[in-house]
Amino acid sequence: MSEAEQAPASAPEAAAAAVLEALNATDSNGTEALNATAKFVATPEGTALAYGSLVFMALLPIFFGALRSVTCSKSKNAADMPETITSRDAARFPIIASCTLFGLYLFFKVSPLTPTEASCRAVDVHRGSPLMTKVFPASFPNKQYQLLFTQGTGESKEEIVNYEFDTKNLVCLLISSVVGVWYLLKKHWIANNLFGLAFALNGVELLHLNNVSTGCILLGGLFVYDVFWVFGTNVMVTVAKSFEAPIKLVFPQDLLEKGLEASNFAMLGLGDIVIPGIFIALLLRFDVSLKKNSRTYFYSSFLAYIFGLGLTIFVMHTFKHAQPALLYLVPACVGFPVIVALFKGELTEMFSYESAEEVLPGSPRLTSFPTVSGSPASLASSMDAVSMMTGSSPRHRRLQPTSIKVTESRSSIKAPKSSFKYFFNYCIFRTIRRTAL
Repeated sequence: MSEAEQAPASAPEAAAAAVLEALNATDSNGTEALNATAKFVATPEGTALAYGSLVFMALLPIFFGALRSVTCSKSKNAADMPETITSRDAARFPIIASCTLFGLYLFFKVSPLTPTEASCRAVDVHRGSPLMTKVFPASFPNKQYQLLFTQGTGESKEEIVNYEFDTKNLVCLLISSVVGVWYLLKKHWIANNLFGLAFALNGVELLHLNNVSTGCILLGGLFVYDVFWVFGTNVMVTVAKSFEAPIKLVFPQDLLEKGLEASNFAMLGLGDIVIPGIFIALLLRFDVSLKKNSRTYFYSSFLAYIFGLGLTIFVMHTFKHAQPALLYLVPACVGFPVIVALFKGELTEMFSYESAEEVLPGSPRLTSFPTVSGSPASLASSMDAVSMMTGSSPRHRRLQPTSIKVTESRSSIKAPKSSFKYFFNYCIFRTIRRTAL
């Protein structure tokens, strides 16, 4: 009897429990479906557009920056002289970059604030003036201005700021200010790319490697740096996603669906553009120094960069994981020109190339040492005989100022076959002359 009474009582409870489980299941499925909808999956067209745009934007500063680096290396204006990277700078750069990167990583992990103010950068308006000169018409009224600040009076007067600019620079400043305010207020990806392209263009133009060996040291060190911080840790990816500054180029993969308000971005760091770019610019200057009216090494390295960047995107898209771009760019950008130089028999010329302006701007270089023969006594007596024929004593000639005319061609300079022998003879020559005088 009791069992019969309990059965009807348990039936409604079982039905209620079944309904409740069904509702829970429905709610769970609905939530999962909502989450699946919220997670955006890029279409093949959107992905292709994003990656293609990144490649195109990466090629622009490399191509035009390399061309402008040739003009920059010939400039006699001290303000336009490039910054030369030596072998010592190239060896220290990966270490300094690693410390900076890890410091930023710790900042983002420890600090609860978003360093928006610290991530703002300024555009060098003066560097944009050569390009803007071609944009403005010839009839544009261009006036010269000078901003001068001095401290003190009379003989103790000291210049603090002396900046010359013109009307075109003021127009560039106005345009840059508008873009800067737009970026600060909206953080829009187009403004970010405008700043990034400007930084990359100036970097390729103004950072010069003094020779190919230095370029190999720099690229090799950053090759290890990039691989370690991307594959070995999550530091690089964390900083790239957290640092709100135009240190990367971005392009939305959902542009076709959401338009300019898209938010799912593919990105490429500026270091993956500037570092190979300055090496490609060096090879273009080497092509110019050969005076053969060909750009073989520039085009080969430029195509190698396209191949390496395309391989990076392919591997990243296949494995769905961030890739160190220099892992593929460094072997391509260094290997292709070296293979071309081997086939052309110009490998020695390529590695011995070093522009005179990049060693010490405006100063001549001693490229060969004089060879002397004979005993020190005979050389000293011959120099005395020459001085007697000219009618001036060695002591009097020593006090007269001398002018040395140095002519140097811009072609590639080959190192002497036996530098130690020539240097030893040169030291003997200087010792004999100082003794005779």
